[in-house]
This record gives sequence, C-alpha cells and structure tokens, in this order.
Amino acid sequence: MRNRLITSVSDSDDEIISSIIHLHFDGQAIDLDPTYSTGRFYKSGAIEQPRLKFDLHPQSEGVIKANAEKLPLESNSVKHIMFDPPFLATTGPSLKVDNSHNKINKRFGVYPNEKALHSFYINALRELYRVCEPKGKLIFKCQDKVSSGTQYFSHVFVCNEAEKIGWYAKDLFILSAKHRIVADWQLKNQQHARKFHSYYWVFEKRKKLVKYV
Repeated sequence: MRNRLITSVSDSDDEIISSIIHLHFDGQAIDLDPTYSTGRFYKSGAIEQPRLKFDLHPQSEGVIKANAEKLPLESNSVKHIMFDPPFLATTGPSLKVDNSHNKINKRFGVYPNEKALHSFYINALRELYRVCEPKGKLIFKCQDKVSSGTQYFSHVFVCNEAEKIGWYAKDLFILSAKHRIVADWQLKNQQHARKFHSYYWVFEKRKKLVKYV
C-alpha cells in the first residue's frame, strides 16, 4: 500500500476500503458496521472484520439485531465506521415479479419512496455522529440513480446533509463497476446515462459545522 500512489478511482471495493484505512484510519481496523448484511466487504480477507456488527435483519453469526437509526452504543464510543445503506426506493410492480427485472431490489432491499430513504440517511448520519468519537471517521457508500424518470444525485444529498450535522467531507472515492445488472425495460426506455459507478465518502466528525467556500 505504501509503495504505490493511492488514487480516487478504482474498480475494487477492497482497494478503495484498504486505501481509506491506510490514509484516514492510520491503518486501524473498522470498529462498527451498522448495516453488515452478509459481510461481503470482509469475505476476501483483505478487510479485517469489524469489532461491532449490526443489521436490521441479521444474516450472519455474530451480527446483532439493531437499527442504524438507534444503535445500542454509548455516545463517542467508536472511532471508525463503515456504512453501506440501501439505495433503492419503489413500490412498483417489480417488487412482485420474480425475474431479472427484480434482481437489484431483492439483493439490496427497498424503501417505499425517496422521502423515506432520505429520512433514513439523515437519521443514520445523526446517530453515527452520536456514537462516533471526535475526529473519528465514517465511510458512507452511496450511489446516484434515476427513479421514475427523475435523477437523484444521492452523493450530493448525503454530503449536504452530513455537513449540516457536523461531518466534514474529508475525501471521496469513486468505484467504477465492472458489470451492472440491466433489465430489458431499461434498454427500451432509456432516457439517462446508466450509472456505472458509486461513491465512498470519507467523513470526519467535527465539533463545529464546516462551511465550504
């Protein structure tokens, strides 16, 4: 890691997370993952398992049931956080279809609408700010999307809301996708560029709000 230049773009989750740990965590492991799911970030062994693992619907041994909006942790009790929340919102017919149209929904989970999803993001950012110690760091993975013909630049929304709470946007990495699941209807009705990237924000907890100029 120390013998190569760390860049902001990669096609590997492992490479980006390892770079963040080296640059911003001083090589120390992740303390908390509040949306652990199946723990895919840690399966290769390149990223050490977090000390605290939570999920709303635990799927792995050692994962405690908890909501990222209200964690069973003391304030200022963790230093390094990995947060990979859901990014989809829909109540459309695809939820009831058991074919390729519904692969992404089934894989990542879905909120009923964008307002509910954004409310979750804000509540989680506040809660993670509470449990994070001063100068502690948060990795927030997010993805822009088009939903019902509307463009949602989620990484901008996340940064704006984080800044209001007191998080400082310390760094930003872009994960380029090797492959993306594309349904037939997306090919027939395409009106926007298909997103082949997602983002890793690195936020730092500050005592005072940071204003960007």
